[in-house]
Amino acid sequence: MSKVAAPTGAPGSSSETSAAYRSYVLAILILVYTFNFIDRQILGVLAIPIQEEFAVSDTQMGLMRGVAFAIFYSLLGVPIAWLADRTNRVWIMTIALALWSLMTAVCGLAQNAVHLFLARLGVGVGEAGGVAPAYSLISDYFPPERRARALAIYSFGIPIGSAVGIIFAGIITTILDWRSAFIILGIAGVALAPFFRATMREPKRGSHDASGAQTAAVSFSDVLATLMRKKSFWFLSTGAAFSSMMGYGLFAWMPAFLSRSYADALPEFFSWAEGWLVPDGAGIVLYASYFYGAIVLVGGVLGIWLGGELGDRLGGKNRSAFATIPATAFIAAVPFFVVGVLSNSLTLSFFVFMIPTALSLAWLGPVLSAFQHIVPPNMRATASAVFLLINNLIGIGVGDLAIGAMSDALSQAFGEESLRYSILAGTSFYLIAAGLLFIASRYLEGDWETGDRA
Repeated sequence: MSKVAAPTGAPGSSSETSAAYRSYVLAILILVYTFNFIDRQILGVLAIPIQEEFAVSDTQMGLMRGVAFAIFYSLLGVPIAWLADRTNRVWIMTIALALWSLMTAVCGLAQNAVHLFLARLGVGVGEAGGVAPAYSLISDYFPPERRARALAIYSFGIPIGSAVGIIFAGIITTILDWRSAFIILGIAGVALAPFFRATMREPKRGSHDASGAQTAAVSFSDVLATLMRKKSFWFLSTGAAFSSMMGYGLFAWMPAFLSRSYADALPEFFSWAEGWLVPDGAGIVLYASYFYGAIVLVGGVLGIWLGGELGDRLGGKNRSAFATIPATAFIAAVPFFVVGVLSNSLTLSFFVFMIPTALSLAWLGPVLSAFQHIVPPNMRATASAVFLLINNLIGIGVGDLAIGAMSDALSQAFGEESLRYSILAGTSFYLIAAGLLFIASRYLEGDWETGDRA
C-alpha cells in the first residue's frame, strides 16, 4: 500500500511528497471546487421557481445571481490571496469553505428577493478565499511540465459542480422545494470543512522552482508592479473574462431557456426515463436540469482535459500555445453554439451543444498554467486573485446580467423566445476573447519566469 504519511524532509515539501498523496491533494481540491460551483451555479435551475415566487424579471434575476455574488467575491479575493501568499493557504480555504457553505444554507431561508440578494453577497464573501489559494497549492505540489494538466484536472470541479448542482437542484425542487436544495447543500459543505483541514497539508513554497526563485513574502505593490510589466497577463485576463461572460451566462440562463423554448419537447425527450429517472408528475425544472446537466458534465470534462493535455504538450515547445490553443477553441465553438441555439430539434441541440461546451472550457488548463509561470512563486496566489477579480467582475457580474437584460429588451419582439436570441448575441463574446488571447500569445515568451526546474 502506498504510504501517504508526512514526508521526512521539509514539512509539506512537494518534491518529497508521495505520488499517492499528490493525487489525494488534487482529489480533495476538486471536491472543494465542486462544492464551490454547486453553491455558485445552483441558482441557475432554482431561478425558475424563485422567479415565480418572488415575481422578479430576468434583469433583476441577473442582478441577484450575478452582481450580488461577484461584488465581494471579486473584490475580497485580492486581499485574501495576498494573505495566502504570506500565511497558511489550507486554513484560508477551510474557513472560506465553511463560510460560503453556511451562507448557501441561509439562502434557503430567504423570504423575498432582498433577503436572497444579501445571502448571495455572503456566498461571494466566502468563495473569495476558495480558488486563488488552490491554484498556488497545486503549483507547489506539481512540477512545471505537469501544471497545465493538474490545473485542468482541478478545473473538473467546474463542470462536475455545475452539473451536480443543476441536477441535484432539479431533483430536490421536484421532491421537496427550492429552499431545501440550498439548505442541504450548505450543510454538506460545512461538514466537509473540518475533514479538509485535517487531511490537507501546507506544501513548501517554490519547491519545484529553482533555488534562487523568490519565495519570501512581498507587498501587494510589488506584485502589482510585476504584473504591470507583464502585458500577457492583462490580455489573458481580459480575454478569459469575455469568454466567461458567455460561459457564466450560459450556466445561469440555459435551464430557463430550455424550459421556455422546449417546454413541450423536454418531456418527450426523456420519455424513456419516466417512472425511474423521472418521477411521475415531474415539472419542467427537472427535465431542464437533466438535459443541461448532462451536457455540462460530459462536454465540460472532455474540453477541460483536452485543453490541459494540449497545453502541456504544445506549450513546452512554444509558450504562445498557452494562449493560441484556447483562442482557436473559442472561434471553433461559435458556429456550433449558433446551430444548437437556433435548432428546432431538441435531440440535435443536445449533441451539438456538447461540442461548444467542450471547446469553450478548454482555456482553463493552458491559461491558468500560464498565470503560474509569469510570476514568481511568492506572488502566485495574489496574481491569480487579480486575474479572478477581472474575470469574475466581468464574467459573473456582467455576463449573467447582460444576457438577462438583453432577454428583457427582446421580449416585446420575441416573447418567450427572447432568451434564445439573447444567448445567440452573447456568442460574440467568444470572438472578442479569441482576439485578446491571440494578442497575449505575442508576449508570453518574454513574460515567462525562467526559474522553474523540471
